[in-house]
Amino acid sequence: MPAPDHTPDPASAPHRIVAVVYDGLCTFEFGIVTELFALPRPEFDFPWYDFSLAAAERRPGGLRAMGGFRVQVDAGLEALATADTVVIPGWRDRDEAPPAPLVEAIRAAHARGARMLAICSGGFVLGAAGVLEGRRVTTHWRHMPAMKARFPGVELAEDALYVEDRGVITSAGSSAGIDAGLHLIRADHGARVANIVARRLVMPPHREGGQAQYVDAPVQLRPGRSLAAVLDWARGELARPVAVAEMADRAGMSERSFLRRFREATGTTPLKWLRRERVTRAMKLLEETGLALDDVGANCGFGSAEAFRKAFGEVAGVAPGAYRARFRREAAAGGGIRAAG
Repeated sequence: MPAPDHTPDPASAPHRIVAVVYDGLCTFEFGIVTELFALPRPEFDFPWYDFSLAAAERRPGGLRAMGGFRVQVDAGLEALATADTVVIPGWRDRDEAPPAPLVEAIRAAHARGARMLAICSGGFVLGAAGVLEGRRVTTHWRHMPAMKARFPGVELAEDALYVEDRGVITSAGSSAGIDAGLHLIRADHGARVANIVARRLVMPPHREGGQAQYVDAPVQLRPGRSLAAVLDWARGELARPVAVAEMADRAGMSERSFLRRFREATGTTPLKWLRRERVTRAMKLLEETGLALDDVGANCGFGSAEAFRKAFGEVAGVAPGAYRARFRREAAAGGGIRAAG
């Protein structure tokens, strides 16, 4: 297995993630969090996250979880005081105000700089704590009207799978928590490590399109019609301009039919998909090579340095130079950390 791109500081402790557990726990969202951050990662020979739980409340016999079982948690909300990242894996009822001690603990953690991740309805807990005010956020499409009404000071991204705004990450529906969690891993450890985790999950490291494609029932491609081969071909052509007409021809469709079917299948347009694929390739080159920034952009099909910087900043959230500086190996590290096996 190729070496991941992460070179941790040996003197620093592992990043501490604390997930909040509550009565009526959303089991799937909780499972996502434990799979991403608590599962042992023998494929890496650097420390994974320090993962722990915090009980939002106490109930005799433990906290009930959906599915008929109970969760016994040793630590209470005091655990949030030392968390680097606080995770809210859903919430039992968007119309129920979270307990005051939970709200206060989240406010305190946020005030001292802890990162926040809320999956699906978990955003309502962060909203109650005032964490979302003035930020761009998302939630499940069914919760959008309630989110708008309750927290008018937030900017809702209605067609996003996840959003990060100044250290606060919110996701759409439950499974979008995987996308948000992989984004968090990518921010901490780089694209290659996130890709390895995604492969273990048997899912793409980044899903294209937004949640609009999942509202009600999306129109399906006709039997026997798949865009997979076209997308694989396009990924191999990223160093040069790729026209929509060229992709349509590969798919055996008219350009108009191809555009419609592409959006139905991916939730986005071919040009937006190509831009993200180019940026993803640029991330890999920035992490693994010493190519000049202009050469990285050219190798990824951007027509100018300005176009490269603009697209990279919009997709990755940082400038290409800053991204490289964040993940560049230091010569004294002796080649960095390798993947086990």
